Amino acid sequence: MRGVLPAISVFCLALLPAIGNAQAPETPLVSATYAEPTTRYPHGVLGDEIEHGALVLTYEGIAKRIVLRLPEDRVFEDTEPRIFDVYGDGQRDVIVVESHRSQGARLAIYNGDGLVAATPYIGQPNRWLAPVAVADLDGDGFVELAYIDRPHLAKTLRVWRFAEGQLTQIAALEGLTNHRSGERDIAGGLRLCGASPEMVVASADWQRLKAVTFNGTALTARDIGPHQDRNSFANALACE
Repeated sequence: MRGVLPAISVFCLALLPAIGNAQAPETPLVSATYAEPTTRYPHGVLGDEIEHGALVLTYEGIAKRIVLRLPEDRVFEDTEPRIFDVYGDGQRDVIVVESHRSQGARLAIYNGDGLVAATPYIGQPNRWLAPVAVADLDGDGFVELAYIDRPHLAKTLRVWRFAEGQLTQIAALEGLTNHRSGERDIAGGLRLCGASPEMVVASADWQRLKAVTFNGTALTARDIGPHQDRNSFANALACE
């Protein structure tokens, strides 16, 4: 079971169907954890059919934690939340994979107020995406969010830029993946071995590792060696 949280003192914000009007604390976000395990979306892409119905946020100096609870037709289908300052204002937000009963997965950004922005759902159930990186990939001052769209089927790297509170797709590259069905983790990630950030993923057939850069217009993948196991990814991320 992934990310189960013990009983805690919380302030609950139900997302049914829209965001509530609670105000997020102005203190720093300390942690984000999935809670309320559920089997209401039996996809099992991460090795079991247990997903999560809530996201728990802890802020510095605030005794009560904020719980963002999804409606019954959605779950967090993910390994763990990712904390990152997408606005560049010093206050960190949370990036998650969220799946809809009939529309499949989307990548979403949350904070203590609720949903900030999200990509469109893939469009049908049991279709998933696997995050790769959250960073300013091209040095333009805006944060990009990258994921592999359907890593077992479409195997397409997609990059979305967050600007003015919106996510806009700006690049895509086919023939790449970072997850095999049933694996409990997501392979690869982001590294900085030279002047520009690189996303480390696998070729579609899992034979080779690829380092992908984004120049603001296009994605470029270069071969960085054979893939054998997770140690191959660990060495690549360590610039070895």
